[in-house]
Amino acid sequence: MPKQKLTPLALAVATAFALNAHTARAGEEAPVALPTPPKQQGQTVVTADNLDGEMNVILHAKGNVVLTRDDQKVESDWLDYYQAKNRVKAGDQFRMTRGSDVITGTTLDYNVDDYSGTGMNPVFSMSKQNPPAAKPAPVKPVTMRGDGSQLDFQGQNQYKIYGSRMTTCDPGDDAWYLKSASTDLDYNSGVGVAHNAWMQFYGVPILYTPWLDFPLNGNRKSGLLTPTFKTGTSGTELSLPYYWNIAPNYDATITPHFNDKHGNMLAGEFRYLEPSYSGSIYTEQLPNDKVTDTSRYAWSVRHQQNFGHGLTFGLDYNQVSDNNYFTDFGDQVAIASNVNLNREAWLNYALNWQGGSGNLTLRTQHYQNLTINPAPTDIPYARMPQLTFNANQALPSGFSANLVTDLTRFDHPTLQTGDRFVAYPSVSWNFDRSWGFIRPKIGVNYTEYNLNAFQGNPQGTLSRTLPIFSTDAGLYFDRDAQFLGRDHLMTLEPRLFYVNIPNKDQSKLPNFDTSVNDFNFAQLFTENRFSGYDRINGANEITTALTSRFIDQSNGLERLRIAIGKRYYFSQQDISLAGTPSQVTDTGNDWLVGVGGDMSKSVRLDSSYEYNPTLNATQRYNVQLRYNPEPGKVASIRYRYGIYELQDDNGNYGPLRQVDVAAQWPIAKRWYAIGRYNYSLIQQRPIEQLAGFEYNDGCWSARFYSQRYVTDLTTTKNAIFFQLELKGLGALGNGNLQDTLRLAIPGYTKTNEQ
Repeated sequence: MPKQKLTPLALAVATAFALNAHTARAGEEAPVALPTPPKQQGQTVVTADNLDGEMNVILHAKGNVVLTRDDQKVESDWLDYYQAKNRVKAGDQFRMTRGSDVITGTTLDYNVDDYSGTGMNPVFSMSKQNPPAAKPAPVKPVTMRGDGSQLDFQGQNQYKIYGSRMTTCDPGDDAWYLKSASTDLDYNSGVGVAHNAWMQFYGVPILYTPWLDFPLNGNRKSGLLTPTFKTGTSGTELSLPYYWNIAPNYDATITPHFNDKHGNMLAGEFRYLEPSYSGSIYTEQLPNDKVTDTSRYAWSVRHQQNFGHGLTFGLDYNQVSDNNYFTDFGDQVAIASNVNLNREAWLNYALNWQGGSGNLTLRTQHYQNLTINPAPTDIPYARMPQLTFNANQALPSGFSANLVTDLTRFDHPTLQTGDRFVAYPSVSWNFDRSWGFIRPKIGVNYTEYNLNAFQGNPQGTLSRTLPIFSTDAGLYFDRDAQFLGRDHLMTLEPRLFYVNIPNKDQSKLPNFDTSVNDFNFAQLFTENRFSGYDRINGANEITTALTSRFIDQSNGLERLRIAIGKRYYFSQQDISLAGTPSQVTDTGNDWLVGVGGDMSKSVRLDSSYEYNPTLNATQRYNVQLRYNPEPGKVASIRYRYGIYELQDDNGNYGPLRQVDVAAQWPIAKRWYAIGRYNYSLIQQRPIEQLAGFEYNDGCWSARFYSQRYVTDLTTTKNAIFFQLELKGLGALGNGNLQDTLRLAIPGYTKTNEQ
């Protein structure tokens, strides 16, 4: 049968019923006798000023052409629709919409069934499209826009662009763009891959890579992270991290460090996560330090595993090549926190039974001490090994039985070594009500030492037995009150804590792991002012404390909190850290006062004060005021004082007086100033100085700051940092700079996250 040439009106009616497509002349109503059926999923609809063609073969459309099919829409000057193949050819200009993706160009050859085809001279704007059954993206999608010489449609949400030029900046802002020979965008997997790519910043090429992949939906994705540039005492360094998303539960970060002073270093971190275990392995390797002419390195391994049935395992191992490693390569935090590198492995077994539970732990632990010319007491004892068992059992009428046991073998290169066994059974009663509580407790601490021969003293056994009684009690009162002209709930919370422990000479017992706890509100309500088990203070004392709060009933803010506490001695006998009996010369210890609260939604006050009645002087105090009206706007000032806080070269302690000012504040549109100044009034020199700027353009951000800080009594370290982040390509980022700024400036937030 010969093909039939149809008039526009006849073609519209025929295609509506015979070709499973609907067409109608623009502005013309369909005949009443043959109404256009409603569109159904999978059907193609074409409208235009002029329609012509052959039934079941081809439809020619001209003038204001619009073709739609499901989530696809093509607009063009002219369009040829091949009905049997569901294929479209369009020009002279076309605009295609696929979900949230928009592509314009000159000519189009496209199959609407399988979302495939080619568009010439494309200009595009694309963002994440979730497949019909997919869950919503967990993060806000990033829009990728740009142009190219040719765009291949390779399926639903999949594209290949030749001669591409792309950016995630807003329209009209081409501050940076990625120029590549070809780019694959796969929104089903959330991966973009650029080949032979140049990163250009304001038209200046700043980075070339033969291959670059990046996330399209903000999720984890292999690719380059934000580079960091710094210069200072440790040399000029550029670090360029690469993130490798190996699998949903495995990833790695590989970071080359190019340092002109020490040489090139390679750092790597591997992380893993499984249902029953997780952990990380981190290393830094410098094969030949140009300063020391040695190989330098750092290792850190962390692992946790659950074997099931209450059995778990953990490992924390750290090692560096030399004692100056963190001084040369670490920041201020690393230098301060890595004096003793922990090396520990433990195995724990948790038990549960009716009304009780227990934990059995086997541990080995030792340290790498990084002190320069350390004294014997600077090196901590190793636990080789330690076995502990702690248990509790509920008893009738609110009583409970508790047991703490510890068996440890202590090892040291130069000090006394031996074994220590501790058993501390106790019985307590817990009476808790909404208006108050009382919790008496009685127990016996038994400690036995089996000591090795040391400095002419033979092997021997020593023991100590001390009964311990304590009672903790408190009341809670509240009432409605007016404060600062608003409705508040005012509370009054008195508390008493009594403890009685006989005073016993412990000078013959070794000190393996004991130190004096810092005096604060939490320590007021503990039985022993010493950490560890080698020293137990003598006590016949009562702690009194009173806390009052004003809580805003409209928003729950704690507008004001005032707390005062003091410990009173019924007996002046005590034990020193050396274990010898000592005499308390006063009837009570220091007064503690704390005042704080949210004075408004923007202003926070925190302060503490300690008064020493023996010295008739202030022991220490600090006060901090922080103003934080919104993210990116924060300013704080802090003053610290302590009468015996700083240690000099001879080991003597002297006073500390420091002023600490920090801020992050907008100074112009898109510009922020950041800074910290920590000054010692005693030493009359700055402890830390940090100053810099941040700029947030919307599609890119940069931060630049310099830092100068004291590493020890005689050494100062300088560093200058620079970091550039590009929206959409630096989503995972390098957190080191942000960690430094968050510690230096309380309340700091990244400008591109506000």
